[in-house]
Amino acid sequence: MTDKRQIKLSAYLVGTGMHTASWRLPQAQANSSIDIDYYKKLAQTAERGKFDIAFLADSLAINEVSHPNILNRFEPITLIAALAGATSKIGLVATASTSYIEPFNLARLLMSVDHISKGRAGWNIVTTRDLSGNTARNFSAEEHLEHSHRYKRASEFLEVVQGLWDSWEDDAFAYDKEKGEFFDTAKLHRLNHKGEFFSVEGPLNIARSPQGHPVLVQAGTSDAGQSFSLQLAEVIFSIKHHLEDAQEFYRSYKSQLAQHGRDPEKVFILQGISPIIGKTEEEAEQKRRQLESLITEEAGLRFLSDYFPNIDFSGYTLAAKAHELGLHTVQLSKSDFKKHQPIIARDNPTLRELYSLLTGAFSSNDLVGTPEKIADTLEQWFQEEAADGFMLMAPSLPDGLEDFVNLVVPILQARGLVRTEYEGNTLREHLGLSIPASRYTEAFSSTL
Repeated sequence: MTDKRQIKLSAYLVGTGMHTASWRLPQAQANSSIDIDYYKKLAQTAERGKFDIAFLADSLAINEVSHPNILNRFEPITLIAALAGATSKIGLVATASTSYIEPFNLARLLMSVDHISKGRAGWNIVTTRDLSGNTARNFSAEEHLEHSHRYKRASEFLEVVQGLWDSWEDDAFAYDKEKGEFFDTAKLHRLNHKGEFFSVEGPLNIARSPQGHPVLVQAGTSDAGQSFSLQLAEVIFSIKHHLEDAQEFYRSYKSQLAQHGRDPEKVFILQGISPIIGKTEEEAEQKRRQLESLITEEAGLRFLSDYFPNIDFSGYTLAAKAHELGLHTVQLSKSDFKKHQPIIARDNPTLRELYSLLTGAFSSNDLVGTPEKIADTLEQWFQEEAADGFMLMAPSLPDGLEDFVNLVVPILQARGLVRTEYEGNTLREHLGLSIPASRYTEAFSSTL
C-alpha cells in the first residue's frame, strides 16, 4: 500500500476496439462483441494490468451507420455479472440510462451485480443521447426527451435509486435461528417517495453490498451534464486531445467541486485515450495507417452525411479537408460536436481523420509511438494535473489492451505511478473511496 498519488486506469471494452474499422483487421475476431469468452479474456487482461475498472458502454437504439461493434452486442449489466465470475479484483462498470427504465428495476439490477461481484460494481449514469434518431420509438414514444428535461428526470431518478439502496441498514439481517429473527424490523426502511416523475414506496428487496452501493460514474460534457455530475459523481470521464484543454477542464471542475462542498480529491477525472503502441515510432505509425486505410469511402461518407445532415458531401473523398466543407463553422446542437469543433478548427483534419475523431478512435500524435513515449505522455498529463487517470479506449482489441498492459503498465509501475498489487477487494477500496453512509444513520446526516 502506498500514500503516493497514483494513476487510475479504466479499460473501455468494446468488441474489436474503438476504431470503426477495427473488425476488418486480419487478426480481428469480427463477432467478438457477442463472445463471452472473448470478453472474459479482456477483463482478465485488464485485471492483470491492475486496472481499477473494466468499463462497458451502451446504447438503446441503432441504425445503418452505427459503429459495427454496437450493432450486435451484450446488454452491459448482464455482461458485468458474467465478468464478475471470471475476475476477482477489477471493478466492473456498466452504463445504464435514467430515461428509459424505472428506478426500482435499475436499483435492483445494479445492487444484485454489486453483491455478485462482492462489491466491485459501478454505474455509468447516462440520460441517453439520441444518436440514431429512433431511440424514443423503441420505447413506445415518438419524441426523445429534451436535454434539460432528461437531466431533471435523472436527478430525481438517482435520488430514488440511492434511497432504495438504503432500504436496509448494514446490520439489519440478524439471521438469529434461536430467536427466530431473520431481520430487525426497526432497520428496514420504506422510501415512500412521491415526486414529479416517480412514485416509489420501497423497500428494495436486496440489502446494501460490501461497498455500500455501486460507485457512481458520469460522462456528461454539457453544462447540464456537468452540473449533474458535480452533485454526485465519484468518477467522471472526459476526452480532451490537448494538454492545455485537459488542464483547464481539470482546474475548473475541481474548483467547482469544492464550491459544491465536495472533496476534489475524492472525485477522479479520467481522460479518454486511444494510444497506438509500437516497438518503434514507424511500427506505431504503420498500425495507424493500416486502421485508417480500412475505412471505406462509402462507410465514411455515409456516416458524415448522417452526422452533418445539411452538408453536401457529394463529389468529395475522405482525403478532403474539413475546412473545405466549412465544418469548422457548422452550428450543431450535438454536445459531442461542440467538444470536437475546436479541434476541427485548429487541426483541419481530413474527412477520414474526422470520421475517426467523431467515432471515438482518434489518436493524437503524442499517443502514437513507443511504450516509453506513451508512458511519458501519461505521466506528464497526470503530474501536471490534466487527469487523475485514464480511460483506455484502444483503437483495436485485444492487441491494444495487451500492448498497454504488457509494455506501458510496467514502465508506469517502475515509476511508482501504477499499483503493482490491488490494495483491497472492492472498487471503492481500489479508488480510495469510503463506504457511503446509509441515510438512516447519524454518519449520513453529518455529510449533508
